[in-house]
Amino acid sequence: MTERATTEAGHQGLASRLMDTGALTSDWLPARRTVLRESFVPDVIWPGVGPADGGPVANIDRQTDPEGWFRAVCSDTSLTTQWDDGNHPGPGRGKVPTCSNSQPSMVFSMLAALDVQPDSKVLEVGTGTGWNAALLSERVGSENVTTIEFDPENAATARARLDAAGYNPVAVVGDGSQGWPACAPYDRVLITASLREIPADIIRQTRPGGIIVSPYATAYGGEAVVRLTIEEDGGASGPFVGSSAFMRLRQQRAYRTHVKEYLDGRPWPADGRRTTTSLSPEAVAGWLPMFAIGLQTQGMFPYPEQYDDGSYTLWLRDTEVTSWASVDFVPGAEEFEVYQSGPRELWGELRAAYTWWNGQGRPGFERFGLTVHPDGAPWAWLGSPEHPVPAVG
Repeated sequence: MTERATTEAGHQGLASRLMDTGALTSDWLPARRTVLRESFVPDVIWPGVGPADGGPVANIDRQTDPEGWFRAVCSDTSLTTQWDDGNHPGPGRGKVPTCSNSQPSMVFSMLAALDVQPDSKVLEVGTGTGWNAALLSERVGSENVTTIEFDPENAATARARLDAAGYNPVAVVGDGSQGWPACAPYDRVLITASLREIPADIIRQTRPGGIIVSPYATAYGGEAVVRLTIEEDGGASGPFVGSSAFMRLRQQRAYRTHVKEYLDGRPWPADGRRTTTSLSPEAVAGWLPMFAIGLQTQGMFPYPEQYDDGSYTLWLRDTEVTSWASVDFVPGAEEFEVYQSGPRELWGELRAAYTWWNGQGRPGFERFGLTVHPDGAPWAWLGSPEHPVPAVG
């Protein structure tokens, strides 16, 4: 098979898989055929690395392994392109992935949720490698697309790729959480980084009836894509449309205090109050239960400390550095040891949140939604805005 035939087969195979799963809709198929993913992927990539992945991951270099590189490009996986904000230039992985060419099924499912029209004015927050900006430019015209990137190096390489592919959107370097008022108002906003809060500036820059599509993560963990419609009063509301796992918007990154700060230098369990629980830490460990717990709790986050024998300690801490809890998981056990310290009983809060979710029939991501009121705090809901998710703690 010739190189060109191999290339076409790889693209057709990926497109067929995306169509079969429903991620790629027929209205986006022409843009996908025209805007080739490999035109927006650098030579060195780390396939399949997400924000929560650990362990060694080998890179693929197009110069030394062109076939492997192309197989990765034609796979439905994310391709990490930068570590540690560009401060890790070596061949291995760094500590934190900070830029990627996103998983194609996620790219096209979010574009489908965006529901662009032929003349939609679109803001993209997070240019990344430039692939999304090119797809949007092909669909609605470069003159209708504004894309903003915080990292100057990523912005420059994306601009070069867009120019080479024949697209000329407004591409700026700046703080994406502030939007880009010079080209506002927008009909559609696509955010390609995970948010803890929907920026008020972006809501204000979107027309009433306009749509914002963004990954939304809770402080506790878990994440899903939300599709918000802007209301006449300046608020926004809409459902979650599926699970996601994006890198956090730089302006909203969380920097956690080490557990030793909670113990005040004393050995564990310090002044922790001992109890036991029949609720296994395994039951609350999945992405969906973490999301449901996070929608109900405030300022609490987990960390699993793994041990060689398969056991682990689930640490819970609050962002105010006042309270902590530890739960020891032992394979095969029916009761688990719990220690809690501080004014908040964090394991009690987690258990209450999990119990509510379980009692509702363990609803999936798509059953939940989010409302952002222009003059108040956002609230999550189940089924409709009239049924808010209860707050715990």
